[in-house]
Formats: sequence, C-alpha cells, structure tokens
Amino acid sequence: MFHEVNLLQLDCNPFQMIGKSWALVTAGDETACNTMTVSWGGMGVLWGKNVVTAYIRPQRYTREFLDRFDKFTVSFYDESERDALKLCGSKSGRDLDKIAAAGLTRVHENGVTYFAEANLVLECKKVYLDKIRPEGFLDPSIQQNYPGADYHLVYVGEITRVLKK
Repeated sequence: MFHEVNLLQLDCNPFQMIGKSWALVTAGDETACNTMTVSWGGMGVLWGKNVVTAYIRPQRYTREFLDRFDKFTVSFYDESERDALKLCGSKSGRDLDKIAAAGLTRVHENGVTYFAEANLVLECKKVYLDKIRPEGFLDPSIQQNYPGADYHLVYVGEITRVLKK
C-alpha cells in the first residue's frame, strides 16, 4: 500500500498541506498512541537536516506521547477524510478512542504509528523541543492567539523516512 520515497522527489506545497488540508501528528506505538490534527507547522531545512516543525499546546493529550517517544509521524490525507481530521482536532484521546471514532486504521511499524487512510507519511525523529515565549513576539497582535497564555511547544523532527501511496 505505501512505498518509501526520497524526500527530495516530493512535489508538494507545505502551505496547502498543513495550512489548508491539515495533517495528523501521531506519537506512540502498538501499546499506546494518540493523534491530533494540526494546521500550524512547517517543513524545511534546519541544522543541515530535513525537518518538520509541529506546534502543540501544552494541555493536549498528544503532547504526553510526543514527550514519551523519540519518534512521531506527520500524515496527510485527501479531502474525503476531512471529517476524521475535524474529529481528531476537536476531541481528546483522554475522553474517547478518537482514532476508532474517526474510522482510522492504525499502522504500527518501525517504532511509529500512522494511519492506512493517509496519502503521505513523514516519519520523524525528535531533535529539538522548546516553548514559544511571549517576549519573542515582535508583532504584538500574535498574542491574540494565546488568550489563556497556553503557548505552544515547538517540536522539531528530522524526517527519517517518507511513505507515499
């Protein structure tokens, strides 16, 4: 179903993929995992590595898995999966098995979890973690994204494998 591809051969628009189509960030293994929808993030080169940057609010359940495991995945979907992504972005895995509720099929391999319904999967190894700090905002209007002062954690993952349908 999926085959490994060279990252440099991907023809994609990260602004569309993350900002408009959304993605799932997933961490965990076959014993326990959680996922969440993201519409903020980035892809690029940092420290000579091909990376994904994921922004996760500290109260999100997925954060516990991102902190516990060394690897995570970022997966992308067709518009036909929009309802599943909406559910994964609005419900907590603490309250229900949202993966099952979303109708997603877990795939566990190479120490990571992703979903069979994805079109593209980026397997990532964590290389950096920090927290957005309000004193860093050069544009004060950005503060409106944080009425509860729950500043995102910034996870940078080196892309170690790319799987495509």
